[in-house]
Amino acid sequence: MLKHLSIKNYALIDLLEVDFEDGLHIITGETGAGKSILIGGLSLVLGKRVDLSNIKNPSKKCVIETHFKLSHYELKSFFELNSIDYDDYTILRREILPSGKSRAFVNDTPVNLSLLSKLGSHLIDIHSQHETLELTQNSFQFKIIDALANNADLKKSFQLHLSNYKKIKLDLDNLKTSKQAALATSDYKQFLYDELLASNLDTIDLISIEEEYNNLSNVEHIRLELAQAIHLMNSDEIGLISTLNSLNNNLSKLRDYSKTFASLHSRITSSSIELEDISNELINTQESLSADPSRLLDLENTLQSLNKLFSKHAVQTVEELLLIQKSLAHEVDSVENMDANISAMEAALMDSETELHSLGQAITESREKVFDTLKQQLETILANLGMPNAKFSFGLKPSDSFLNNGVDVLSFMFCANKGGVFLPLKKAASGGELSRIMLAVKSILSQYSKLPTIMFDEIDSGVSGEVATKIGKIMSEMSMNMQVFTITHLPQIASRGNNHYKVFKKVTNSESFTQLKRLDQQERIEEIAQMLGGEKILDSALAHAKQLLN
Repeated sequence: MLKHLSIKNYALIDLLEVDFEDGLHIITGETGAGKSILIGGLSLVLGKRVDLSNIKNPSKKCVIETHFKLSHYELKSFFELNSIDYDDYTILRREILPSGKSRAFVNDTPVNLSLLSKLGSHLIDIHSQHETLELTQNSFQFKIIDALANNADLKKSFQLHLSNYKKIKLDLDNLKTSKQAALATSDYKQFLYDELLASNLDTIDLISIEEEYNNLSNVEHIRLELAQAIHLMNSDEIGLISTLNSLNNNLSKLRDYSKTFASLHSRITSSSIELEDISNELINTQESLSADPSRLLDLENTLQSLNKLFSKHAVQTVEELLLIQKSLAHEVDSVENMDANISAMEAALMDSETELHSLGQAITESREKVFDTLKQQLETILANLGMPNAKFSFGLKPSDSFLNNGVDVLSFMFCANKGGVFLPLKKAASGGELSRIMLAVKSILSQYSKLPTIMFDEIDSGVSGEVATKIGKIMSEMSMNMQVFTITHLPQIASRGNNHYKVFKKVTNSESFTQLKRLDQQERIEEIAQMLGGEKILDSALAHAKQLLN
């Protein structure tokens, strides 16, 4: 509910501050006084794009601020989703700077215009005789029917299942695409995997293989060098062991003279033992060496195979080849498992589709049950609004696919004249008729759902007399369930308000200002009398005005 409106430096408004209450609010005023300026200023704070030519003083900041009571709007989740501090008493503010830049705030939190517009759509519905096209749109027509059918929970469940259905379908399509791509390369990957598997990589010690290969490739050279080394170790004349034994005998004669000689003798003895071990190992190695052409060929083939694999896979170690082998094994297995996964997802998709059809059918049946009620209510209200021959016809047929709100295609048909042909609203109803139909629709909706504050901008144009009285009555009844504003030029409607505001233009020597005043009872009588009889207020007009107010 709108509690406060403040407009500063907009069009003919220098500064306007006004508070509002529950019920039906009447706004009247002479043509050109600035009634539409209020709508324009309010539209800005609800996210409408700014026209800089409407800024009264371009050198100053334009500020429009509204205060809303939100306790009945159930908007906490909206605020949480958009990271805005929630308060039952929420302030929306729009600032247009002299530079032309615009800023918007919700409870002092900066927001963009898109978010401001989304929030504004939950708070105020500004409706004029030129803005009835929404009524001809299928989505709004469904909104009317679903409100009467109380389909909110069914539709929410349907939308959750539809979201899940679309996810499964997308995943299934992606899996099938992946399978086609995998199949295109699966034979080659299988070949690569088999090739690596046949190489028994997990049994290969490359360092040992290379060492054995080097030994067998150079066996004669190694034996020759080993023989020379053995000769140098064991020759009686120049052998290291014989020489070291002689040195050991010499020092053994001195070891009793000092610890130094004893230490040297001990070290030489250790060296002699080490040299003898080395000599024995050289001899054993020499004796174990033998040419093995067959083994050499096997080693050479193994190394060649490994080098080819290294080159093919652009790696340098057996460990890297093993990682590639593991990856290929996973890919080969995944291709083999894709059919099973596809089958499982197709089954899940069918289950989801069945559930959607079931929910969609429930929504369809719920909608069809309220057709007669909606038809009767609309036709009754419109008959009172001067359209006695207005008739409606509603129908549903299955859609070719799942829609966001069910499985129905809606025909919302209208005939304005007796004996006429039923046609879609946008073809069958005039602008004035659409305005009255919209009023009837809003009146019905206010009984079934919590609507935002609604503002009618001269929706009563083109009517008078008894029809105007009925329009006023409908607005008054609507205001029992919601806050209603109406800008009107009809006294029959103006007299129905709980609160009455007059827009007037104040002219000084150099400027014109638009101002808004809340009228007291006597001022209301005079305003309605003037609406009845013109600028010169007659006693008969005053009496009629009092009668209307009573």
